[in-house]
Amino acid sequence: MKKMTVLSTLLDFLFPRYCTVCGKRLEWDEDVICLLCNAMLPRTEYWTTPYDNPVAQLFWGKIPIEKAIAFCHFKSQTDDAQIIYDMKYHNRQDVAKQMGEMIATEVGESGFFDDIDCIVPVPLSLKRRMKRGYNQCELLAEGISKVTGLPVLPYVVVRKRFDSSQTHLTQWERERNVENVFELKDAEEIKGKHVLLVDDVITTGATTLSCARQLLQAEEARISILSIGFAGKK
Repeated sequence: MKKMTVLSTLLDFLFPRYCTVCGKRLEWDEDVICLLCNAMLPRTEYWTTPYDNPVAQLFWGKIPIEKAIAFCHFKSQTDDAQIIYDMKYHNRQDVAKQMGEMIATEVGESGFFDDIDCIVPVPLSLKRRMKRGYNQCELLAEGISKVTGLPVLPYVVVRKRFDSSQTHLTQWERERNVENVFELKDAEEIKGKHVLLVDDVITTGATTLSCARQLLQAEEARISILSIGFAGKK
């Protein structure tokens, strides 16, 4: 909980902040999302069953997965989706970091992070990162790290090429589209570690799967997955 000070009150008056979901002016003790919108977020609660839920099931039979969750259900063109749009397209780096902190605080109560050793954000291609100026998954990971103390390792794996949107592709086409787009650069860094792979939105899991396969090339590495949104079937 923020502490109210003369300075914080003055800054809030001079530079008002607005809820990324509903657009309402935020109170001095609110960050990014107002309390009402926060309460109304369509949480999945998958962290209560991290080994068996619709996100984890996407990876069954494809890679050895420890646990996998998404924080909220995601549906495009809804008010809640503005969180993702602001992170990715509107330079709201503060939204990504704050969501990471919020997720880590709430999910952490279940013990989800207790056996994790480090965090690896799904990387962007150099072309897309230069255009956007940042990687929203890396900022999300930094927010999680601030609460959990887990180190973020952003350059263990890299994305070798830029890929077009996968929105209208089938699951099989998505997996083919992102096949071999990632490359493990530092296997020693995650050797024998339990890695939390962080993504923004998971639909079929194709991109996350491709990245995870590279990380699993490291000796005795174990993989868990976390995303803000899940756009697949409940």
